[in-house]
Formats: sequence, C-alpha cells, structure tokens
Amino acid sequence: MSELGSFTPREIVSELDRYVVGQRDAKRAVAIALRNRWRRQQVVPELRDEIAPKNIILIGPTGVGKTEVARRLAKLAQAPFLKVEASKFTEVGYVGRDVESIVRDLADLAVQMVTDEEKRAVRVKAEERAEERILDALLPSAPSAATEEVPHGAETREKLRRMLRQGLLDDRKIDVELPDTGAAPQMSIFTPQGVEEMGVQFKDLLGQFFPKKMRRRRLDIPAAREAFVAEEATRLVDADRVRELAVTRAEQTGIVFIDEIDKIAAPSAGKHGPDVSREGVQRDLLPIVEGSTVSTKHGPVRTDHILFIAAGAFHVAKPSDLIPELQGRFPIRVELQSLTEADFVRILTEPDNSLVRQYVALLATESVHLEFREDGVRAIAQIAAQVNARTDDIGARRLHTVMERLLDETSFDAPDLGGKRLVIDEAFVRDRLGELARDEDLSRYIL
Repeated sequence: MSELGSFTPREIVSELDRYVVGQRDAKRAVAIALRNRWRRQQVVPELRDEIAPKNIILIGPTGVGKTEVARRLAKLAQAPFLKVEASKFTEVGYVGRDVESIVRDLADLAVQMVTDEEKRAVRVKAEERAEERILDALLPSAPSAATEEVPHGAETREKLRRMLRQGLLDDRKIDVELPDTGAAPQMSIFTPQGVEEMGVQFKDLLGQFFPKKMRRRRLDIPAAREAFVAEEATRLVDADRVRELAVTRAEQTGIVFIDEIDKIAAPSAGKHGPDVSREGVQRDLLPIVEGSTVSTKHGPVRTDHILFIAAGAFHVAKPSDLIPELQGRFPIRVELQSLTEADFVRILTEPDNSLVRQYVALLATESVHLEFREDGVRAIAQIAAQVNARTDDIGARRLHTVMERLLDETSFDAPDLGGKRLVIDEAFVRDRLGELARDEDLSRYIL
C-alpha cells in the first residue's frame, strides 16, 4: 500500500474528477475507503486485525458513473482490483455460480501483479542473460577449435556485442528455442469446489507429468531479445515468494466491485421462482463479505480485510430488499444523482477522454477536422436530456447514441472528405437531429 501513501482523499477525488463528472458524494466515499486502507497499515499490529473495512453501496440510475468510478479507482488503487457482475451468479444454477470464484480470481490478479513487479525488478539481469543467448546464437561455440584461437573468438564476441547494443544487427534473424505456448486441450470437471478451480488444478497436475514442449522459431533479433528477456525473467522470479506476497496483498489490500447487486435483491412484494435463487446467492455472498477463508491454488485467502464496493440502480428492488445480514455488511450507502443538461455539457467537454475529443481524434485519422462550437455542444446535451426525460433515462450513455447518430453520415463519407473542415454548431445539430428529437416515437427507437 505504499503507493497510496502519497494520495490524500482530496487528491483521489481530484484524480477521479478528470474522468467522472459530478457525483461528489460517491467520490468522497471511495476516496475515504481507499485512504483507510493505507491508514490501517500504519496502526499497531494488535489493533490492525480488528479494523474491518467499511463496505460501500453505490445507488443510482444507469449511466451516472457508478461503474466508471470503479474503473478509474482500479487504476488509482495500485492494488488487486476485481469487478464482477452479481447477475452472473444467478445464471447457471439454482443458487448461482460458485461465488468463491470471486476470491480465486482476485488471488490470480494479485499473483499476476506481483509477478509483473518481480519481473521488472530483475529485468536488467534478464536482459544480460538474453544478450548472452543471442550472442551464442550468432557465434556458436566450436568445441574442436584450437586453444590459441579462443582469444580471437572472445574478441569476435565482444565486437558482436558492441554491434548488438548499437542496433546494427537488428535486421538479422536467428534460430531460437522457446517454450511452446500453444493452447492445450481443455477439460471441465464438475466438483463441489467449482468447475473453474478444478480445471486449473487438473491442468497443473498434468503439467508435472509431461515435460514442457520446446518450439524452434526463426526471429529477428529485437523479437528474439524480448522473448529471451521474458523467459529469463520468469526463471529469475521466485514463484514461492510471489505466491506468499500475492496472497498477503489480496488479503490486505484487495478490492472487489460487485456491479448490478440490485439484480440479486428480491422485491419484498413476494419471493418465489427466481427470487428464491437470488436470496440463495446473497446467502452465498454473505460469508465472503463478512470474512471467511477460501481455498485457492495459491493457498488459503482470508477475506476479512477485502474491501467490497457494490453498485446497483435499484429501480425495482430497494437496498432494504437485501437480506438483513448482507445489508449490515455494507454500512455506507451513497446515492448518485441523475444527470442534468448542464452535466451533459461538462461530460462532453471536461474529461480527458471526453466524447468530443474521441470523435475529433478518430476523424482526424482520415484528415477530417471537426470543430465543436459551444452552442453545438449545448444542443447535443439538450437533445440527450430531452430524450432521457421522455423515454428511459439511461444517463450519459444517451450521449453515445446521439453523437453516433449526429456524425453517422460524416463517419461513412470520411475517406472521401480528406482535408475538409467540419463545424459542429447548433444549426448543424438541429438539422441532423431536430426532427428525430421532436418525434417521440422515432426517438424511442433511434435515439
């Protein structure tokens, strides 16, 4: 958690502001929760285990930024972060898919994260070994060579080394032996421990009995260098240490984002049919959220200190329709607000990855230069807000539909418009979308 030590809650909110418009309460809640992970690490060990994470439920209509907050938080957290859809746990069985797969997937992510860090730490040494292997391929050893020729061979090797480092040999190809990473036959076995986990264990078991296959390939030197560096870095990394660090990191800093949690909340009006299955999924989730030990191929993982953030629209069900035990494990509830026309204007222009910037960049590849005027952006936002008000409110996702419809003709003709400059003002927007926006029946199907 050292990476988070430099991020205060205010800085976390400021970083989220670059990508998510509004929703300050949600940003504050996740910023405090994220900072508390770091604060807990500074507490004396006796008290550290007693401090449980304060899990969060984000409540709000679709398209207001719940999932986007999670996506940006994942990049900011520098910790194992897993996003799952609660609804998929109701698809396969009466009580849903094995919910322990959440923890297993989180452990896999932690192992991958730690492995990448360890490989970066040994990269210099791996590059040195890769260089020697390339030189071996360029200058094969000759066992029958006379003793007096060895200095000459060493001199040639050093000359090749200098040329290699200067990039003078990049056009040459060499034959290399690399592990065969081709797809192995897949097999699924249904067991009480879950299909996914048993499948992985079965594959690992087979791997112990059969040696790794090597494949001979002819590569140019830059590609061979990268392949050798990757292989040598894997050899240099201590797999046991990686597993220990990864399990600790998943337990102490792991974050799980459960989206669409309202889909497993049964409305209080009546619980029958699929509603019984939904309650079963909640009961399966409960021990993981409140703290239990889950067996994974990397070792047992305790979930006591994993932070859970849940999100849902709760159009039909309410948070109170969750079973009381699960409600108690999510003490912080944050309501996200529906987006207004002013919010749409900000979404179109302010974020670093705004839709306006995306379309300008896309069409610039065809030498078509788009210029969005302020009145044009306001007109787009107004139409999106009107359609949301008259039909289903899908939040900022409506902007994608409106923008795509607005620039449909331009995108199609772009290869023939090279060098043209197109101004998107209010008149242009009303001309392309005005009739559709006014006709409620048409807007239901097209916008």
